[in-house]
Amino acid sequence: MKLLEGRTALITGASRGIGKAIAHKFAREGANIALTNIYEDEEFLSTINEIKLYNVMVKGYVSNASNFADSQKVVDEIVKDFGQIDILVNNAGITKDTLLMRMTEEQWDAVIAVNLKSVFNFTRAVIQPMLKQRNGSIINMSSVVGVSGNAGQSNYSASKAGILGFTKSVAKELGSRNIRCNAIAPGFILTEMTDNLPPDVKAEWTNRIPLKRGGTPDDVANTALFLASELSSYITGQTIHVCGGMLT
Repeated sequence: MKLLEGRTALITGASRGIGKAIAHKFAREGANIALTNIYEDEEFLSTINEIKLYNVMVKGYVSNASNFADSQKVVDEIVKDFGQIDILVNNAGITKDTLLMRMTEEQWDAVIAVNLKSVFNFTRAVIQPMLKQRNGSIINMSSVVGVSGNAGQSNYSASKAGILGFTKSVAKELGSRNIRCNAIAPGFILTEMTDNLPPDVKAEWTNRIPLKRGGTPDDVANTALFLASELSSYITGQTIHVCGGMLT
């Protein structure tokens, strides 16, 4: 039997990169997939069509993850369409990197809203259906810079650090109802976002990693699969660093 057979997973920000890899991994293991994205663009539609090849139920929803009412509306629609939500992956995120002395209020607010408030929005929305089921796994995508900080990313680091505290609190609140909440903190992952980095910056990052390579979206997706499945049934409130040993 497949690890996620008969379960429904909601993945936010799933049109590309890590979110897309998680959607593929979960579908391959039998999960029905609900995907969200802020735009119904070609990437999003392509991802939906790819997931259909696994012969699972899949549907995409256009949603502004930073908007509370919009997030609740989407969750209500997913419960109506799929009947349940067993797994939530809070993956939606953006960057607006610059040194603090140059950072605008708009750059700060945008990153906090998309990266941190969206985690509150969707987690708050799925609590009710998960409580009724007395079962659920919530996976929040943080980052190693939420632990270590990073120059030029004070907004991003703050948002990802906030996710870690939120994860621990939710795990304590919902554990008695058999709802688990964990975080993944990726390190230097090779995605479209990192493709644009200069070669010398990539080399510097790689040199700092004990495994001497950047990670792949599949590396993160494998960890998400573990946390979503019963293989991690006694794990909650934890952060798993998927960083090749960069943060020890």
